[in-house]
Amino acid sequence: MASFLKVLFRNVLQGPSTDPFPLGETFTPDRQRGRVKINPDLCMGCGMCKYSCAAGAIDIRPQPEGKGFIITVWRNSCCLCASCRHYCPTGAMTLTNDWHTAHAQEDKYGFVEQQKIDYVPCSQCGKLMRPLPKQLAEKLYAWNTEIDRDLTRTLCPECRRMLDARRNAGALEKGTETQPQQQNGV
Repeated sequence: MASFLKVLFRNVLQGPSTDPFPLGETFTPDRQRGRVKINPDLCMGCGMCKYSCAAGAIDIRPQPEGKGFIITVWRNSCCLCASCRHYCPTGAMTLTNDWHTAHAQEDKYGFVEQQKIDYVPCSQCGKLMRPLPKQLAEKLYAWNTEIDRDLTRTLCPECRRMLDARRNAGALEKGTETQPQQQNGV
């Protein structure tokens, strides 16, 4: 009986050893997979998240009149596998460690993460397009200091190709001027 009282007294002094949840906040691990979040500044609308989603919880639809697209993640269907985050080339899809996903049955169709992403006009031709995210442009063009990254990110793919072609043609012309001329037979 004395050993039982010692253990009881020690436990009373130390306090509870379990989490206070649901009466208070609880510890959440840093790598806990919770709600999906979409960063609209980084999203290019490539659809890799939709194609890699094991649960089919991601939908991408065009906006009316081609002004952009709407990306929707149905949290009720999401299985928290994080394949959308893994395959997103720009890092627009992330999973927070907020695991509070309980909701009433009648709220299941409103339990979504949705972002409306607008197109912007190309700075050269005016065609509506999605600009390259700044981080991606820095990464793609880090090897070449001659490329104006801010200009390149605001160009549509066709204008970007034309700019690259002009730049490469200029580099070829410069390269042929500095090359020594070969003489016949040498």
